[in-house]
Amino acid sequence: MLVTGGSSGIGRAIAVACARAGADVALTYAHHEEWARETASEVTAAGRRATVYRLDLNAREGLEKTLAGLARDAAKAFGRIDAWINNAGADILTGDGAGLPAAAKLDLLLSVDLRGTILASWAAVEQMRTQERGGVIVNMSWDHVITGMAGRNPQIFAAVKGGVLAFSKSLARSVAPLVRVNTLAPGWIETAFGDGLDAERRREVAQSTPLQRWGTPADVAAAAVYLASPAAAFLTGQTIFVNGGVVMG
Repeated sequence: MLVTGGSSGIGRAIAVACARAGADVALTYAHHEEWARETASEVTAAGRRATVYRLDLNAREGLEKTLAGLARDAAKAFGRIDAWINNAGADILTGDGAGLPAAAKLDLLLSVDLRGTILASWAAVEQMRTQERGGVIVNMSWDHVITGMAGRNPQIFAAVKGGVLAFSKSLARSVAPLVRVNTLAPGWIETAFGDGLDAERRREVAQSTPLQRWGTPADVAAAAVYLASPAAAFLTGQTIFVNGGVVMG
């Protein structure tokens, strides 16, 4: 199992949930090695092996070579890669990213979330084609790519994450039956962005959600474990909306 962006938030939850389900986990980070090591410690505490790699999906040169090397190294460490989960994404809502001009936000998400997912998926496919039983790829989209949401940031997210969704469907058709490709589309999840909202806005989100609460990283992780497991063996090209019913596919 390989999880990109596994140092915190949803990525950490996925890595730990997969370990608790019985997977050894390779995980990547872009900036915070100490956070990634904390995730690795949780994986080993669950009785599984963990390896940590630095991966900058915003790199403009040599990324394809880096991803190919990552695939080889992870497969060598664990014998094979059964599932590759492309969770890593750029943050344009909190921290330094929130202050970027709109065009710079667009460029960053196109580079990391779309281009990075595409190139990582291709690297995963090349490795999985060498394996007798292939493998599984899970990509991250966004629930509102289906309905849209007003605002400049939502426009950017919809364009980029909609691209991830469309790419994943085409990839699924291209690499079946050896490799399965599915997509997760989270909605309002309790990550750093949600923590930064005022109490009234948080209540509004919960009240507008049919299940009457925010989602958690663990909710997304549970869906990722399912898609990566043999229980989802007859699913490819599909999207699971992890959003409490806000958007229904």
